[in-house]
Amino acid sequence: MPFVPMSQLLNAAIAGGYAVPSFAVWNLETTKLVLSVAERMKAPIILMSAPAEFSVLPPEDLGPASYALMKRFNVVAALHLDHGDSLDIVSDCLDAGYTSVMLDFSARPFEENAGALKKVVEMARPRGVTVEGEIGKVGRADDATREGVKESTLTEPADAVEFVRRTGVDTLAVSIGNAHGKYSKLPKLDFDRLGKIYAATRIPLVLHGGSGTPPEDLRRAISLGIAKVNVATDLVTPVRESLLAQWKERSDYWTPLAMGKAVKTMVPAVEKWIRQLGAEGRA
Repeated sequence: MPFVPMSQLLNAAIAGGYAVPSFAVWNLETTKLVLSVAERMKAPIILMSAPAEFSVLPPEDLGPASYALMKRFNVVAALHLDHGDSLDIVSDCLDAGYTSVMLDFSARPFEENAGALKKVVEMARPRGVTVEGEIGKVGRADDATREGVKESTLTEPADAVEFVRRTGVDTLAVSIGNAHGKYSKLPKLDFDRLGKIYAATRIPLVLHGGSGTPPEDLRRAISLGIAKVNVATDLVTPVRESLLAQWKERSDYWTPLAMGKAVKTMVPAVEKWIRQLGAEGRA
């Protein structure tokens, strides 16, 4: 099946009372694994990659390769640029067939952020591509994570309304106490703030930093407008731990075999997130 615009998935999620998991992938092995689990569980999913992942395969390679794999699977999915850091990378992903793009200028002044996202919408809309923006600043929960800023700034509902009005974005990432990376303690989400943002903007909202969020908090967030949850740490951690354990046991272990075993450790996390967000059987 071809990739679809992410807004198609998010609008269905809002109507159905569930959220769509957005899984970080960085090569053909991880992409194929996520697609195979999604097909088996009949779940809509989003494949996302960011500049950090492009160090393995850049958009001009990962995009066509993902399309080639999609031909083998009966999956409803979007291909998403996560945390794009320049208009050039957005353009590269649009040319590579991405069906959703995010430009993250949330750490910059409001005027610069809004102006840049308006340009992205003008680039993406003629192609039918979904655009995600971020207002407020989602920080990092640990020092290893590449995405986000050092300290969070919560999203102001009035700013969110003005941002959506000026830019025309389809979906909005919000900062409500969530953070990227591995939490050292449970996040404390500001549900009152989330409810006000959704009531004021009426567009699907995105929760970055899903890994480690309690299931009951996820359910409540979904009821208040969250339609997409990003999952990265829960995927990369078991892969890293598997590789370290294998090479500790035998330093000359054949690399392709080690990688094959390591990637398979992602399966429980992909299954868990599809179920937690209520996406199983929705495709």
